[in-house]
Amino acid sequence: MNLPVIFRILGVLLMLFSVTQLPPIMVSNYYGDGVSFSFLTTFFLTLLSGFVLWAPVMHNKKDLKTRDGFLVVTLFWTVLGSFGSFPFIFTDSLQMSVTDAFFESISGLTTTGATVLSGLDSLPPSILYYRQQLQWLGGLGIIAIAVAILPMLGIGGMQLYRAESPGPIKDNKLLPRVTETAKALLFIYITLTMFCAIAYFLAGMTIFDAICHSFTTVSIGGFSTHDASIGHFDSAAIEMIAIIFMLISGVNFALHFFAWQHRDYKHYLLDSEFRFYIGMLTTVGIITVLFLFLSGNYSYQDAFFKGLFEVVSITTTTGFSTADFSAWPTFLPFLLFYMAIIGACAGSTGGGMKVIRIVLIIKQGFREISRLIHPSAVIPIKLGNQRVDHRVIESVWGFFSVYVMAYMVMLLALLAVDLDITTAFTAVGASINNLGPGLGDVAQNYGAIPDSAKWILCLGMLLGRLEVFTLLVLFSPHFWRS
Repeated sequence: MNLPVIFRILGVLLMLFSVTQLPPIMVSNYYGDGVSFSFLTTFFLTLLSGFVLWAPVMHNKKDLKTRDGFLVVTLFWTVLGSFGSFPFIFTDSLQMSVTDAFFESISGLTTTGATVLSGLDSLPPSILYYRQQLQWLGGLGIIAIAVAILPMLGIGGMQLYRAESPGPIKDNKLLPRVTETAKALLFIYITLTMFCAIAYFLAGMTIFDAICHSFTTVSIGGFSTHDASIGHFDSAAIEMIAIIFMLISGVNFALHFFAWQHRDYKHYLLDSEFRFYIGMLTTVGIITVLFLFLSGNYSYQDAFFKGLFEVVSITTTTGFSTADFSAWPTFLPFLLFYMAIIGACAGSTGGGMKVIRIVLIIKQGFREISRLIHPSAVIPIKLGNQRVDHRVIESVWGFFSVYVMAYMVMLLALLAVDLDITTAFTAVGASINNLGPGLGDVAQNYGAIPDSAKWILCLGMLLGRLEVFTLLVLFSPHFWRS
């Protein structure tokens, strides 16, 4: 374990993260909400802490190995999540405990969207902006910036890219150099955010709300500046814009890059994961809209807009709302929640198990059925025309097994701290899938659950954001021996 290099990287990342306190300071000064001192204090503490870590080892030029990359990425989220909680702690009007502040910060950075805050409409604008910014940085921005900038400082970024990149198929870079890959992803991410903000503004949002909601739409985070979320605006145009950008952000960014670079959009329809993603959303959307209408809960127009919005929001693990889906009749709340477990596409800003894994599990299931009929047949699993290596299939099943075990352990832990089964089951799912809203006592807010439950769910958020293995590998004795 190369601790000097790890400390050097963490120091650089903390100093970079300190700069993100400057925009909230400007927002606070513009609105005169009196919170700028909290962000200024956080800025100096974060900058100083980063410098203290970096200065003693600033001349260490050793390479970062893959094993070190796993540790850096895990520390990256936990350390930055800790420093990100400072503005919540230092703002007297919020009166947040350390537990609540850390929960809110980790939820933001991991783009989970679970919140302990209520009365958002009356909170200081700078705090509202800061929450949205945390999610935007967590979605893709921070790791892309880190991977792009670290090589300039003499620190290789490939190990971070391997440890962070989601999905079962790693090391598929869009461009030959990992730095160029990060820059390409960052360009697409910023461009989508800008277009989303402009669309929201033209549809009737204020500039402040448009910027804030574009941050959490493209990052698939789900934080809002209003208690009623997107439903606050009561606008079909705004809802459709949100649906479009949630759909786009839930797609593998490699497909967006290819479309941008080659000006060719046919490849979307040739991608097996994309086809399954759109087909799944279409099928569940039709079922939800029809059931809402036929059950007499909504008019056809309301059933269409609210049903479609919630299906896209929950499935992509964004967590925006225009209606309380937890109060919908019979099986609909659990249907939508199960969709969040599947989640968005690999290589997107969304959470969940990822669509590509579900596709491969289904294909593997059908192959096993065929083998029962034809035991001697050689039946390869393919994505499109490409044969999938057996090691990829093994990694998918390994992920699924560990995912289920982690889910069960956290579920039992929440039941042990006296949460009811519906609340516990959906709270774990909402955290490990980076969704946010659950059912039962966590349908609207997580403020009422015990502090012990919040710490368990923070672990779940980190597991989900780090694709389970990246975090759990640190608990393996082999990791520390090798």
